[in-house]
Amino acid sequence: MKTRVAIVEGNLDHYLETARAGEQRLAADEPLRPGSGLTARRAVELFEDQIASRTLDVVARELKVLGKSFYTISSAGHEQNAVVGALLRTNDPAFLHYRSGAFMMARWRQDPGSTPVYDTLLSLCASADDPISEGRHKVWGSRRLWVPPQTSTIASHLPKAVGLAFALSRSRRLKIPTGLPPDAIVTCSFGDASANHATALAGINAARYSHRRDNPTPILFLCEDNKIGISVATPPRWIRDFYGQLPNLHYFDAKGEIDQIWDATQLAIDTCRKTRSPVFLRMRCVRLWGHAGSDVETAYHSLQEIEEIESRDPLLANARRLVESGAATPDELSALVRDTRERVRAAAEEVTRRPKLVTRQAVMRTLAPYDEERCRAAATAAIDPERRTISFGGRLPEDAKSNTRRTYAAHVNSALADEMIRRADVLVFGEDVGKKGGVYGVTQDLQRRFGHARVFDTLLDETTILGVAQGAAHIGLLPIPEIQYLAYIHNALDQLRGEAATLSFFSSGQFTNPMVVRVASFAYQKGFGGHFHNDNSIGALRDVPGLVLAAPARGEDAPRMLRGALALARECGRVVCFLEAIALYHMRDLYEEGDELWLSDYPAPDGSADSALLPGEVGIHGAANTDFLIVTYANGLHLSLRAARTLERETGVKARVLDLRWLAPLPFAAVRAHAEACGRVLVVDECRATGGGIADAIVADLAEHGFGGALRSVRAADSFVPLGAATSTVLVGEDDIVRAGRELCG
Repeated sequence: MKTRVAIVEGNLDHYLETARAGEQRLAADEPLRPGSGLTARRAVELFEDQIASRTLDVVARELKVLGKSFYTISSAGHEQNAVVGALLRTNDPAFLHYRSGAFMMARWRQDPGSTPVYDTLLSLCASADDPISEGRHKVWGSRRLWVPPQTSTIASHLPKAVGLAFALSRSRRLKIPTGLPPDAIVTCSFGDASANHATALAGINAARYSHRRDNPTPILFLCEDNKIGISVATPPRWIRDFYGQLPNLHYFDAKGEIDQIWDATQLAIDTCRKTRSPVFLRMRCVRLWGHAGSDVETAYHSLQEIEEIESRDPLLANARRLVESGAATPDELSALVRDTRERVRAAAEEVTRRPKLVTRQAVMRTLAPYDEERCRAAATAAIDPERRTISFGGRLPEDAKSNTRRTYAAHVNSALADEMIRRADVLVFGEDVGKKGGVYGVTQDLQRRFGHARVFDTLLDETTILGVAQGAAHIGLLPIPEIQYLAYIHNALDQLRGEAATLSFFSSGQFTNPMVVRVASFAYQKGFGGHFHNDNSIGALRDVPGLVLAAPARGEDAPRMLRGALALARECGRVVCFLEAIALYHMRDLYEEGDELWLSDYPAPDGSADSALLPGEVGIHGAANTDFLIVTYANGLHLSLRAARTLERETGVKARVLDLRWLAPLPFAAVRAHAEACGRVLVVDECRATGGGIADAIVADLAEHGFGGALRSVRAADSFVPLGAATSTVLVGEDDIVRAGRELCG
């Protein structure tokens, strides 16, 4: 019994065997119809690229049966996207969904000497020789062709594509070279089902919003409408009726014969390039052979429906158009089909013998690159004193002639200013960070000093904020986006987990999106909040492989850690979350009211070794000879120092307090060394007990490395944070630490 794959293949073969040549024969440079931009030569090239894509889909399924391939989501039925691949330039960045085989074949055609079929087969077979992901995933991507790899399936790549389109004009305004031409545009493809996803809606809305605000945003949204999402049908005319009516969005339909699709696509691209505004191009497609190889299409389609879909096979339609227009003869197309199939299968024979990833080290090599020497040099490099003096208005934050002991928030503000002086490519943005200066005043006055091009407000959407950051980072800018509260980052967590942190991993380090995401974090705010403004869980962030988490507790640490974080981002392409403790922003006192022991002097960026801090470097407070070790971070440091003094006064027990500073990667080596020196360990974790913080990881590491001393932990309850005084019932308090210290030391 023939499979549906064989039936579709046979339909094309039968047509070419029985068709008669057209009455006329077009010259290679003649258009398929008068006035069209598609010539006979280009039409035949498109057909060859489409046949290559289709054959790769067929061979992928054959290899899967043999256990030699691992991916069967095909491009079959979507081959008209080859038109977009042919009409765009290779320096127009493209963020593609998984049915983009023909697009890539056409784009690769513009790169002489490339081997698109072989490279795609390497990816399908998860070979370590795959030039983009080295076998980590089947992705469409190429550094030379400006196609960053995407693993998303539900449009989570749209916000960063919009971010890159927005950043193109921003980089030119700041005279930051990107390697892209002034009229470059960005393309992002997705399906009709994904067009309904909240992330897609956020991305398209952000592009329209940006255009409405007179910000050039040249992005081509390519919606490949096959009228179904796995088994769920898209309502008739849904895409056209919804997106065709939106203001601040040019809408085009690509349908009909291949030359009509070519001309509509050309017009859409030209409109985007000339107007520097968002364009929505709906391309009509069909989906052949189900969602993937494992999808049993007969569960939701009748045989009659399947046959009707197959009758609209774009390759069959294109073959007819080429023959009837005189662009090619049936024999010529038959030979092209036969030769392409043979070429793909010959390449498949070779690819199945290529090496695979076989070690953990090889798999993780591109996950978290770190060059400590480069980072330290970049983080401690002195800033031009003259530029600093001018920028700070003649009064430097560390100037000894003034009362320089200042708050945590003031230090972060000064550190941001210093880094903007140091690096012309730094952008600071988010909701309310501009004129208002942030909810807590941390970015105050930065917009006035550095201009609206570098410090700007965004719309209220965390997904867009992180999308803009990724897009800007793709072209060489160094973004510092702000998320107003820790709880808000969960609204856009996949932009970190599924997009930003995966890019280096799945592109073998060829693409990176360096950024430092500032997040107003943690609990202990008084008189404000509830759980959305007093969130005490970082578990979801610690779960993201390769994501760096910095959590400064002391004011003097914040600038030094920010310098280290930005150096790590720039030099190693890393994504860093900089978790700033809200309750400590304006804290002044430590032990008694008015002691001002939580204030500190500003550490100048003077090039000294201690002017910056990198992952693994912890803070130590307390005497050398102590009875136990307290391991903590953020608000826990303030609480633990107070508790340690109480314990010593009341019992004579002395504690050494270790401030972790970095919550991912955790500084396990430092903790082990101090634990052995002190003999007993108490972990004070202000986050929720079950997976919300770091206590479980610290305790497990000590146990697994043979620590023989007593171990305790104090953690917050597994509860959302309530409003008002009730917060003390669920958060870690000073009394809890004192009690645990007494128990630990007997």
